[in-house]
Amino acid sequence: MIWTNYTNERNFGCRATEYLYRGLRTVTLENELIRVTILADKGSDIIEFLHKPTDTDFMWRSPHGVRNPATFIPTVARPEGAFLDYYPGGWQECLPTGGVAANYAGTHFGVHGEFALMPWEYRLVEDTPERVTLHLQARAYRSPIFVEKWLTLLSGRPVLQIRERLVNEGQEATEIVWGHHPAFGPPFLDDSCVVDLPGARVITTDVQPNHRYQPGEGYQWPHVPGRDGQLIDMSMIPPPEVRTHDTVFLNELEAGWYALTNRRRGVGFGMAWPTDVFSAIWFWQVYGGAWGSPWFGRTYNIALEPWTTTQTNINHALAQGSARHLAPGAVLEVELCAVAYSGLQRVTAITADGEVSGATVR
Repeated sequence: MIWTNYTNERNFGCRATEYLYRGLRTVTLENELIRVTILADKGSDIIEFLHKPTDTDFMWRSPHGVRNPATFIPTVARPEGAFLDYYPGGWQECLPTGGVAANYAGTHFGVHGEFALMPWEYRLVEDTPERVTLHLQARAYRSPIFVEKWLTLLSGRPVLQIRERLVNEGQEATEIVWGHHPAFGPPFLDDSCVVDLPGARVITTDVQPNHRYQPGEGYQWPHVPGRDGQLIDMSMIPPPEVRTHDTVFLNELEAGWYALTNRRRGVGFGMAWPTDVFSAIWFWQVYGGAWGSPWFGRTYNIALEPWTTTQTNINHALAQGSARHLAPGAVLEVELCAVAYSGLQRVTAITADGEVSGATVR
């Protein structure tokens, strides 16, 4: 089904704008405080989350920028899938698998699954100065998963409310790994940034040759031994000169939220979600040290990603028993939010509806 609608041409309060960006259907939602831009034709990626009062866009943009799959053809197909060839940075929806490529249920899945590379249909279902809601949907083609989501802004609130509904349309059970993949970069990201989150268990790896931490699973947030044995406070973002690259996994979360605050600018980004769905955080850390293709040491960014598991694809999750099981016709629903805030140096809590509390003292 193709949805069509005509938005009101309003320039105040909550509003939506539809347009083509590099040939891709794109929708911008905004109110007095934030502006959020969604690539409907490319995974429903959020490529902009702008805090208007400070002119701060939290989202990282990769050196490659936005590429239209209809007009850009890579030199040869990657064995791990096309995700990186079309990865613009920003925020992706990843399922029915995540992380590395996988063979499952008689087919192949590339890095981060199907939905981040698909066009999504959309329509504006609420459109008033007080409230705007964009409804998006997509149906997978290698798995039986149908996804709907509703993105809502309210007037005067710097909060993106997200409601999602997954359905197994198959006549047999299936399993999924599901995650949100928001990445943050300069100028918002710098060495004044700090990550706040409730207590968690930390799992570090040596997958990257220039990893920063000793591999292990028994660490408690935020202190982890470095390769030299000295404790590192993982909550403090270092400068790109450290030249390291890690993916760290957090589980046993005391609550489902995190905050990333730039203390020089006095502005930050946070998320909140239910841990009965997203029980883990993947913390991708590129501190100037992602060598080789496609980054070649050019990038400085992090991602703080709520996931259903610490395992990096559906087969690993099945082996561990952490894959999410969906019976035929089963429905999985969740609500989460993303929020911009200012005036804080550290955050102590974010509620399910995006209220942020913390300390203002430097």
